[in-house]
Amino acid sequence: MTQQSLWQFIAEQQDKLLIQIVQHLGLTFVSLLLAIIVGVPLGILIARKRVFANPVLGTAGILQTVPSIALLGFMIPAFGIGATPAIVALLIYALLPIIRNTYTGITGVDPSVIEAAKAMGMSRKQLLFKVELPLAMPVIIAGIRTAAVINVGVATLASFVAAGGLGEFIFGGISLNNTNMILAGAIPAALLAIILDQLIAILQRAGYGRLRKILFVIPVVLVIVGGLYLLTSHSGNRLKAGFTPEFMGRQDGDIGLRAVYGLNAKPTIVSDAIMYKAAYDKDLDIISGYSTDGRIKAYDLYVLDDDKKIFPPYFAAPIIKTKTLQKFPELEKTLNLLAGKFNDSIMTDLNYRSDYLHQTPEKIAKDFLKQNGLLKNPRNGSVGTVRIGSKIFGEQYILTEMYKMLIEGYTDYKVETKTGLGGTKICFDALVNDAIDFYPEYTGTGLLVLLKPTESTIKDVSQSAEKTYKYVNTEFKNQYGIEWLKPLGFNNSYALMMRRAQSQQLRIKSISDLKNYLDTP
Repeated sequence: MTQQSLWQFIAEQQDKLLIQIVQHLGLTFVSLLLAIIVGVPLGILIARKRVFANPVLGTAGILQTVPSIALLGFMIPAFGIGATPAIVALLIYALLPIIRNTYTGITGVDPSVIEAAKAMGMSRKQLLFKVELPLAMPVIIAGIRTAAVINVGVATLASFVAAGGLGEFIFGGISLNNTNMILAGAIPAALLAIILDQLIAILQRAGYGRLRKILFVIPVVLVIVGGLYLLTSHSGNRLKAGFTPEFMGRQDGDIGLRAVYGLNAKPTIVSDAIMYKAAYDKDLDIISGYSTDGRIKAYDLYVLDDDKKIFPPYFAAPIIKTKTLQKFPELEKTLNLLAGKFNDSIMTDLNYRSDYLHQTPEKIAKDFLKQNGLLKNPRNGSVGTVRIGSKIFGEQYILTEMYKMLIEGYTDYKVETKTGLGGTKICFDALVNDAIDFYPEYTGTGLLVLLKPTESTIKDVSQSAEKTYKYVNTEFKNQYGIEWLKPLGFNNSYALMMRRAQSQQLRIKSISDLKNYLDTP
């Protein structure tokens, strides 16, 4: 298979890329305008009442230090998913530079100029609009430039809350080990930041008189971009679907649903961290999920039958370089202690304890090992250090803790964990580049994302879990010098799911039923 170039990918995805650019601009423009409406008056207020300056600037500074992902998470309970939480988060991030520069610009006006204006009999309003704002405007615009560049960057995270934007390509590419997809999102985002910065720089040089005239055009531009954003964000289906960025780009995801089922769900892109709760809260009706996820049980969701079998087996097993097994001779036997100790229902229950009961991965792992007679006191060994990696979801954290306890209890190796490494690409690259020694992976991901064989090979080897495992193990050894150890026993495949009550009401039990329902006028 010939490798697709970046330009071929962009040409193929140009319609989707254009939609994402419009969404990205819409989020940036709306949040920036709201930040100006809030920030400039606040800056003027604290310049007049300086006793409020430190509290206001301090609060804005603290809000900006909150990690952007966490801030988006805080917005969801109040505003749900979609554009609103993203715009509120971006507004908060843009406030500090605008408030600070407005305050600095006004307080930096020469006192002698202020005194002269007062001597001429100017009122406070005249003093503000005819003296202070004109002189402070270059500094204020500089703050707006900074806020605009910040917002273009932070807006890439909007896809986590189903608000669209170029983050859909970026995070999808990270999950799918697709460099072209990452660049297709990252390059336009960088260009947007540069272009927006330079356009505001032109305004900065325009002078206060011209700037006042230009400001009348901004609401018109905002209405146009906002309208386009609403159009590109509307699914048009009777049921609202939300898929993860990774699911959108996979053969066993949206691509397969279109090709095999003819299903066009017109999904919004959403993080798997919030999609289950969004389905429960009726913000979404159909979601892509994982068959052993504990939130299926927690939120009473129903997994639709994959009646045309597009989801291959996803049996979990640790993957590790052959040379690492030689370096740590006791490691393979120790890791294989978990082989066959799971089934789907056991893993679902463990995930339920993490996702819904909020038990720590350490407690869940310890309880499981104790129940299976595998828990031993750590030896506090000093022979060498084994580094365990994991992806960024609960199941991987749980498995990482189990492996850590086993290695410490059965060998003289030390353990260092590197959890939350993101998606498949980050974990696999870390393994290949010796940043970690092993991590839990899934045979279906190894087949479709990392090996990327021909369609005929996929169809052949995905007929059974054993054939998939044998194929990925053989190819990984040949291509990367990496081995798959014995499978753990559970199959965490992709799945489509709905609220159980809604599924029963609409009589949708399978993906074909869903396709027929969406096609019915």
